[in-house]
Amino acid sequence: MSPKHHPTLMSGGDRKALKKELGKARAMTGILAGQADEMRAKAEAMMRQADKLSCESWNERMWADGEPIDPSPTVDQAINGGFPWLQIECSRCRTPRDIDLAALKTPPTTCVHDLARRLRCEKCRSAGKRTPATLHQLASSKRRSAAEIYK
Repeated sequence: MSPKHHPTLMSGGDRKALKKELGKARAMTGILAGQADEMRAKAEAMMRQADKLSCESWNERMWADGEPIDPSPTVDQAINGGFPWLQIECSRCRTPRDIDLAALKTPPTTCVHDLARRLRCEKCRSAGKRTPATLHQLASSKRRSAAEIYK
């Protein structure tokens, strides 16, 4: 974008004053842009912290009450808060499983507790059963299997 044209004033003192004010305005734009970037970075860090606390709170309520608690964090809040894994268990065969929330084909605004009725056990599905999963908690990393632990 081309710079704004300011008509040249007739007197030398007015030209000097205009030049000085334009210099101040240009310097101020850099300062304000820097402050906006700093504030945006602080806001993003605060949002990550708020999402993390929301996930931790939901995990504690799940542990205390033992059922999908409404309201729960959304999928994008869980990922942003550092909890990209959802630990579930088949309600029929008790097989534990970890779900990568980023890989789910659901809108990122879907609440985690709404996933309970959508997630199904792979073994039970192949046997013709359609039992829903039991949600346990959001996790920051995938559970390691016994084979991985004892290598």
